[in-house]
Amino acid sequence: MALAGSAVKSSKSTSRKASKAKTALDRFGEIKMPDLTYTDKIAKATAPLYEKVRHHIPEIEWPIHAPYVYWINKLKKKRNATILAHNYQTPEIYHCVADIVGDSLQLAREAGLVKEEIIIQCGVHFMAETSKLLNPEKTVLIPDMRAGCSLAESITAADIRLLREAHSGVPIVTYVNTSAEVKAESDICCTSSNAVRVVESFESDTVFLIPDEYLAQNVAKLTKKKILTWAGHCEVHERFTAEELLAYKKADPAIQIIAHPECPPSVVAVSDYAGSTAGMIEYAKTRKPGAKVLLVTECSMASNIEMEAKGVEFIKPCNLCPHMKRITLPKILESLVYMKEEVLVDPAMAKKAKRAVERMVNLKPN
Repeated sequence: MALAGSAVKSSKSTSRKASKAKTALDRFGEIKMPDLTYTDKIAKATAPLYEKVRHHIPEIEWPIHAPYVYWINKLKKKRNATILAHNYQTPEIYHCVADIVGDSLQLAREAGLVKEEIIIQCGVHFMAETSKLLNPEKTVLIPDMRAGCSLAESITAADIRLLREAHSGVPIVTYVNTSAEVKAESDICCTSSNAVRVVESFESDTVFLIPDEYLAQNVAKLTKKKILTWAGHCEVHERFTAEELLAYKKADPAIQIIAHPECPPSVVAVSDYAGSTAGMIEYAKTRKPGAKVLLVTECSMASNIEMEAKGVEFIKPCNLCPHMKRITLPKILESLVYMKEEVLVDPAMAKKAKRAVERMVNLKPN
């Protein structure tokens, strides 16, 4: 099937139409943008945080980041806000301002437990929508509304309806990397960490797993179900090749290769382990000191988990996600000061989409 549509765009237009009502800035009021001069006070206050990132941020660059880190941490308390950050965010966000970090499933679960009034989602748009679905009464902000996802943009709600017409009775499992309108047309959501379990929760012999074609093909090897696919791909993971990984292995046979299941099956086949970002982190942490691990995923993750996987040497083939990297410290601070960009979902759509997400979150372990 050909790639289709712009689910994120239509979802965002819904958000903008809804935003004609009272805005987040109207509700919470503006805070004056603080002075971002690097002072001795800021240097002292942020010194412990710099220790967490000193191997990734040169000391000469810290005075640029430190004022943002200092004021974000102060203003999020003043705003009664919490910051959720995906594993692919840069180290200064992941280690220095985030309150909750994790993969898509972890962030979805944690979003439903947040007590603060405001959620700032440091990830991509579909993640912010998921937080809103699980917290309709809370204010959800994303620092840059343009932080999209190639997977989310590969399929629309109309595509899902056509699939149902063509394959009556076949359950549709939708990856969380989709817009709210696509989730609303689905039976249940999944993440890379629970996709096999979600697929096998249906009695049907045939199940759609969309839109990530490679995830579906990799899951198909782990289940007896017949998996129907859609031609959507992650622009980060699809660029890895088996040839380049074998070249690493040839240069150093001791390297352990761990890959994300959004990678092509040929890449997964030559890897020592394949799993979600949470699974990859756990695998790396269990390696013995001195191990060499090559993470086949977005390259910021290796920088973020080095502290958790002490003694592991990370080899970093670097494919950056351009959408994740739209989220920066200055934009997070602007979110707190000006209460932007607010993510809103049509209530009728949200009710249906929330059902699909909650079915995933509440799925009992096997």
